[in-house]
Amino acid sequence: MILGSAPDIEVVATCSGTDALNVVREQRPDVVLLDIRMPDVDGLTLLRRLRALPEPPEVAMLTTFDTDEYLDQALRLGAGGFLLKDTEPDVLARSVRAVATGAGCLSAPLLRRLRAAERRGGVRGGEIIGALSERELQVLGFLGQGLSNIEIGARMHLGAATVKDYVSAVLTKLGVANRIQAAVLAERAGLLE
Repeated sequence: MILGSAPDIEVVATCSGTDALNVVREQRPDVVLLDIRMPDVDGLTLLRRLRALPEPPEVAMLTTFDTDEYLDQALRLGAGGFLLKDTEPDVLARSVRAVATGAGCLSAPLLRRLRAAERRGGVRGGEIIGALSERELQVLGFLGQGLSNIEIGARMHLGAATVKDYVSAVLTKLGVANRIQAAVLAERAGLLE
């Protein structure tokens, strides 16, 4: 109901986990929202199957289960977002739009938890990003802010193809699968202060 009321978002289906692969093949949605725990198949297994499709949709987890283990697994498997079900309706719609562009998103409580871990010294992001050039660090910072390639290009005065190359280089050097994983590392490294 929440997403269906947004004028620019069309909900093409809601279904059980066992039906999801067939529905995605038929409807070809831009974004799929999955719960971690579903009665017939767990969301992480389904995420793995969806990401293995020849032209996979962007996928975000929408769940009440916000453990670090689930977050890490979802990001490693290629989730473009991790949202909690108590997310405000307007924030949920904005988050789905961000996931659709590849920018990704994390719920605010998860970001607060990452910041707290950084303050406690539990996360060493700076060591991970040491191999990046100055320009790549800028790109990583913008990825951490959730900016699209077009928005990054506008801020850095670069063309879309150049930004795409930088983003690809950053993801490769960091050994991450997607922009949201890079954003988490940017946060952990303190690039968003």
